[in-house]
Amino acid sequence: QVADDVVTSSFRSAGQRCAALRLLCVQEDVADRVLDMVIGAARELSLGDPRDLATHVGPVIDGEAKSKLDRWIAMMASRGAVLFRLEADPPADGTYVAPAIIELDSARELKEEVFGPVLHVFGWRSGELDRLLEDIAANNTALTLGVHSRIETVVTHIAARMSHGNVYVNRNMIGAVVGSQPFGGTHLSGTGPKAGGPNYLRRLALEQVVT
Repeated sequence: QVADDVVTSSFRSAGQRCAALRLLCVQEDVADRVLDMVIGAARELSLGDPRDLATHVGPVIDGEAKSKLDRWIAMMASRGAVLFRLEADPPADGTYVAPAIIELDSARELKEEVFGPVLHVFGWRSGELDRLLEDIAANNTALTLGVHSRIETVVTHIAARMSHGNVYVNRNMIGAVVGSQPFGGTHLSGTGPKAGGPNYLRRLALEQVVT
């Protein structure tokens, strides 16, 4: 379940959804096994023309986005941090970026949003959950947070501690349903009424007095 949700959240729509998964934090006790499954699932992805029904990952939005992503991946590769890069042969005339999985030394290391099919992973030690949550909160973005756990007290603790506008439990992090899952963030991820929430329509209205 974790592997499927991670791949979907990271690479669907070429990782360009605002709620896409950028950072995966896995407890060290199970990290190797989980990452093996995630990489195995990512290896089966098809990069190419989105008009082809066999394609899983299409191009990024423009050349500037592609260049920025290519530079980031190349820099991390020079450090030996790239754990996986999809071997693909996409059309030459498109802004395609092959999905990548990059290992970080700390959750604080990710200081900017890498908007594309790039997943960053970090292994945290049992007993250091609160420290991990502090490191995640330090980047000051708080749109979506995903938690996979069968321990209800852990889920409750994380949701209460973090200020993210949306917390998803044991499911993927993309595809909120407007009207039943209001969507919005806090801090650098935006303020104001959630899309699909009870106050959203008022945000779009401008009161006027006509004489």
